[in-house]
Amino acid sequence: MLRRLALACALAGCAAPAAAQSAPPAPTPRLLVFITVDQMRPDYFTRWPGQLTGGLARLYGGGAVFTDAHQDHAITETAPGHSVVMSGRFPRGTGIVSNSSGVNPDPQTRLVGYDSVGSSPFRFRGSVLFDWIRTNDPRSRALSVSRKDRGAILPLGRAHQSVFWYAPNGSFVTSTYYADTLPAWVRAFNARRLPQGYAGKAWDLAEPASRYAEKDDVAIENRGRSVFPHPFPSTPDSAAAAFPSFPQMDSVTLQMALAGLREMRLGDGPATDVLAVSLSSTDAVGHAYGPDSREIHDQVLRLDRWLGAFLDSVYAGRDPSTVVVALTADHGVTPFPEVADPAHAAAMHVSDAALLRWLRDTATRYGVPAAAMAFEEGGLLRLDPAALVHAGRDPNAVASEFVALARSIPGVLRADLLADLARGDTVNDAVARRWVHMVPRDLPFYAAVTLRPGFAWGNRPFAEHGSPSDLDTHVPIIFYGAPFRPGRYDVFARTADIAPTLARALGVNPTEAIDGRVLAPAFR
Repeated sequence: MLRRLALACALAGCAAPAAAQSAPPAPTPRLLVFITVDQMRPDYFTRWPGQLTGGLARLYGGGAVFTDAHQDHAITETAPGHSVVMSGRFPRGTGIVSNSSGVNPDPQTRLVGYDSVGSSPFRFRGSVLFDWIRTNDPRSRALSVSRKDRGAILPLGRAHQSVFWYAPNGSFVTSTYYADTLPAWVRAFNARRLPQGYAGKAWDLAEPASRYAEKDDVAIENRGRSVFPHPFPSTPDSAAAAFPSFPQMDSVTLQMALAGLREMRLGDGPATDVLAVSLSSTDAVGHAYGPDSREIHDQVLRLDRWLGAFLDSVYAGRDPSTVVVALTADHGVTPFPEVADPAHAAAMHVSDAALLRWLRDTATRYGVPAAAMAFEEGGLLRLDPAALVHAGRDPNAVASEFVALARSIPGVLRADLLADLARGDTVNDAVARRWVHMVPRDLPFYAAVTLRPGFAWGNRPFAEHGSPSDLDTHVPIIFYGAPFRPGRYDVFARTADIAPTLARALGVNPTEAIDGRVLAPAFR
């Protein structure tokens, strides 16, 4: 009952008690370090007792940790998740509904440092925390670094700041949305050719094998190639291209972020600066090997060590009271059905063939283009209402027929018209709430199909995410620094609450209406 009341209050935007609303003590932090670990599950902090001793342990042991935290939207993919964490708004407000409707391609931009069409936040709507900070003090600056373009771009929204991500040639690049040339410090970092240096080497265990309880030979993992050591390709160019699949990508990303921190002198001036780092190797390893693998165990141990060295470097020569750190994830992950429930694994792979066939046949029967009716990633039905009305068809009736068919498919938990979900119980019905939080009202989506928890669309040989199940929505939220009170807080929290909570710590206000609210228990 208490959790339900807390959830209702959170969704209604209840005000915190007056005492909790008081401003944090001076000085105002000069540096915000915002860390997003792609596909980080909260249980990775506690699954291997005594083995985490670095940066993850530091933040978990000394920070304000929200244990019931979620990406509270339905399509739990990288782009929507990154669009929420520093905007304080759900995807219905950011306009970022899926990876494919995220930051690329943007044909009006080119990459700088690699010959390809560019990426940009051209689909992103509204403001983010950095905009609020800069509105308060235009001297504030930001640097965002990631292996993925969407992981680097979306935390800063539309801000024209220093934003870099990894390219297949082994270098960090940006796009012409941000700059026409790479800064000298980025060119110098790329010239070190760190990824190419792994050619001919191998990823082996960081600790003795006796410290890993997980099996090292699981058929479903990495298409059957799951036994340590895992070799890098033998040539420098091929090693650079394959580098994002290995844990060492996180190490190089953190080194890149530190190089930028030093060269740009972030946090050394009178205004609050932002360093955003999105670390993608947990996602790469998790997809290939699953969350129950020996590989993910080793990945998290390595991340803990690298993050520890990174934080030591951030704090070196700085007054700790001027630095605030926040950590979260863009989504969780669903285990391989073959690992979670081997006896029923075949039935847990759900085919969308009947839905796709119905859409093709119906489009032909109605005389509309096939593109006018699409079942898109994450489980959304998109229709072209103008085309259907021109053909004398009611889009809502078409959507109702589609929902009826979807409900008959084994493995489907529910199929709903989005209009019905908006009228439902979004306090107690988490699935309905997450779909309502997902889709902007001006986009032509009509229905949503939700699988049973643990089930996955198709037979792709990867551990998946993207559903409104708690397996995919449950993420860590940690605040660390002088304004925050260390401890464990089991109140319901959303990643949309991170930006307003940090805004309170930094003494700034949102410049628009947002979905999140201040997590008052985090403050001293």
